Amino acid sequence: MKILLTGGAGYIGSILTGKLLKRNHQVTIIDNLYHNVQGLYPYCSEENFDFIRGDVRDQILIGELVAKHDIIIPLAAIVGMLACDNDRVTAEAVNYQAIKSLNKVRSTDQPIIYPCTNSGYGTKSNQVYCTEETPLEPISLYGRTKVEAEKVLLDCPNTISLRFATLFGVSARMRLDLLVNDFTYRAVYDSAIVLYEADFKRNYLHVLDAAEAFCFAIDNFDTMKNQAYNVGLSQANLSKRELTERIKVYVPDFYVHTSEIGSDPDKRNYIISNEKIESVGFRPEHTIDQGIQQLIKAFRMMPRLSSKNY
Repeated sequence: MKILLTGGAGYIGSILTGKLLKRNHQVTIIDNLYHNVQGLYPYCSEENFDFIRGDVRDQILIGELVAKHDIIIPLAAIVGMLACDNDRVTAEAVNYQAIKSLNKVRSTDQPIIYPCTNSGYGTKSNQVYCTEETPLEPISLYGRTKVEAEKVLLDCPNTISLRFATLFGVSARMRLDLLVNDFTYRAVYDSAIVLYEADFKRNYLHVLDAAEAFCFAIDNFDTMKNQAYNVGLSQANLSKRELTERIKVYVPDFYVHTSEIGSDPDKRNYIISNEKIESVGFRPEHTIDQGIQQLIKAFRMMPRLSSKNY
């Protein structure tokens, strides 16, 4: 199939591109290269790969590209609470308005597989155990824009929404603004961290499994369409404290201090059920421990950055 990835040079896209090409799909990426990523260079030798430098807010360009493709995977986004709060106008434009515009130009029988987030649950109602039926109560601009975009898409046919857990793992476009990645980095370079609200839980998923989830959704589209699915590692509903204990197995001198003063602006605290997508046949293959070990190797090759607390 001809597949269009918006934001395909990012954390997920740089991995997903390779997986799709191996399945003999034709892949076109549109990305503004905001992060100056070079991870797509190895794909230039692939006949079925194409790249367009552009912006998802360019409605004319998006309209032209959508019309030429069979499946749309809109990865382009301002991702994370802090990034969205730092540029709220762009976050609204990219995360919501661009998706709304894209949805208007796709045909009703054109599949779209949307990467949402389980941070949309928010749990302002204190409902700790979250299924796909749990009310969406996002507590951040990031969560709200993703939830609003998901609703626009699911109100139309031929949509699958994948509500991803907090991702982790090594990618050509590395991110340190993810808890597992950041905590492991602090262990390697700082040997210490200060935790706020250490017992707040969330679910996790390796970025390789996130990319594989898109491939699974393509292969099982007719079964899964017009629904949302939590996608996470069921064995990894972990608190911050539990996560640091896992890291200490591989970095024994990692000192963890829990502070009773101060708070984390991201107040999410929940356990996510992934039973729905597991019942269709998808199960992640990569564990937290594997991801931590991979990250330790990767961080030995990265420069040291400034510390911060969580």
